[in-house]
Amino acid sequence: MEEVEEIIQSLGLKPHPEGGYFKETYRSEGTIDPKNLGDAYSGSRNYATGIYFLLTSKTFSAFHKIQQDEIWHFYKGSPIQLHMISPNGDYSNVRIGNDFKKGERPQFTVPGAYWFAAETFNKGAYSLMGCTVSPGFDFEDFVLADRQSLLSQFPQHNEIISRFTRV
Repeated sequence: MEEVEEIIQSLGLKPHPEGGYFKETYRSEGTIDPKNLGDAYSGSRNYATGIYFLLTSKTFSAFHKIQQDEIWHFYKGSPIQLHMISPNGDYSNVRIGNDFKKGERPQFTVPGAYWFAAETFNKGAYSLMGCTVSPGFDFEDFVLADRQSLLSQFPQHNEIISRFTRV
């Protein structure tokens, strides 16, 4: 996929621990004092952050969670299927893309503390997305799912958890 390599090079994308490729494009100068963030955060956070995020049909974004809301924006390529498990175990999914007749949305917000994973919807394709996080993303907030741990919490979602975890 020559176009994928061109996007990776042009945007300076690097491999992401959850799968796919990313590059931070924005980090606000201002920060939120830890005393105004509550117990979910270990220190101050920027007001907001933004990244480019690229997936291909050869990989997936594994289940992970952060405490913040994360807004996904569709840019180019195949739509993605975003899978979510709420803290109380409810499963849902949404297609993020630009084919409104098929019910796709060009933007979607994953609520904080939800487990979520993503896949490129079409075979042999890629999906170029953007993600905005507020309060700003910090890898201290990032939790990559352990398959057995997530299955013990939500055994009713065995198939989707097994499909979108690596360990």
